[in-house]
Amino acid sequence: MPHLLVDITAHGYGHIAQTAPVVNELARRIPDLRVTVRSAAPPSYLQQRFTCPFHHIPVALDFGMTMFNAVEVDVAHSLANYREYHADWDAKVVQAAQEMRALQPDLLFANVPYLSLAAAQLAQIPAVAMCCLNWADIYRHYAPDDIESRAIHAQMLAAYNGAEVFLKVSPTMPMGGLSKARAIAPIAQVGVEQRSLAQSRCGASEGDKLVLVAMGGIDYRLPIEKWPRLAGVRWLVPHAWNIQRDDTYALEMMGMSFSDVLASCDAVLTKPGYGTFAEAACAGIPVLYVSRGDWPEQPYLIEWLAQHGVCGEVSAAQLHSGELEKSLQQLWQQIQP
Repeated sequence: MPHLLVDITAHGYGHIAQTAPVVNELARRIPDLRVTVRSAAPPSYLQQRFTCPFHHIPVALDFGMTMFNAVEVDVAHSLANYREYHADWDAKVVQAAQEMRALQPDLLFANVPYLSLAAAQLAQIPAVAMCCLNWADIYRHYAPDDIESRAIHAQMLAAYNGAEVFLKVSPTMPMGGLSKARAIAPIAQVGVEQRSLAQSRCGASEGDKLVLVAMGGIDYRLPIEKWPRLAGVRWLVPHAWNIQRDDTYALEMMGMSFSDVLASCDAVLTKPGYGTFAEAACAGIPVLYVSRGDWPEQPYLIEWLAQHGVCGEVSAAQLHSGELEKSLQQLWQQIQP
């Protein structure tokens, strides 16, 4: 029975959204495939995305960047964390290689923790990396150009270049430092449009517009309690926000997958992130997004979405005040490409 080890960063949900469709298809083609998933992501979310049986090992294999919230990077703490993380890098790789050998995988599929790839190289386990970004390039964007930072970046890049191949999922950062990169098409779990069911579940009238509020896997609660009511608009929001308004409904109470809810809406309010951008574009759902500042992946996501979907930007101030009616109307007047 072939054993696939799947290591996924828990920095947001986009990495899982990319990885799960690939693993699900592999399991369909290889019925006796044994899948082990290592990730610090919530088990409930993994179960939503992976349709094949899998064994979950809850472990954080990287931290990406330390965040104040979904759109703001805590640069100082991130750089300090990387200095600490790499202080005993060689010992970390040895320990990780021992743990990987104990699992006895036939292949590592990583999105995109570089410690796993370095461990696989040391353990002589074949490895494939896949993502629209890598943490070496993200780190280099924020780090100072000094000897210590260059050494950390070199260790990260060496780990990525130790993979058999790095599959660059479109839309992607350039990632010019990768020696074995191969560009591939977008990956998305495209939902099934069930608009009538979605309207019924959330108590919307037939003519109401459904707007999904999906800020990703890193906390970014919006003050919807203070927003003005928009006639004919029903907001679908995270249950954890505990919004007590009759023009909102908890996403988790819909009894539908995230992808199906997204495909059944009139718009999604989000921040630039791979999973929601790709799924919205493939389902033909307009996107309102708030900028992530100088996050280096952002320009490539927005450029791609503007070419393949309908989108518009709103400010952080608009998200705070709820003054979104004009932006939504402009969004709905655009023509799908």
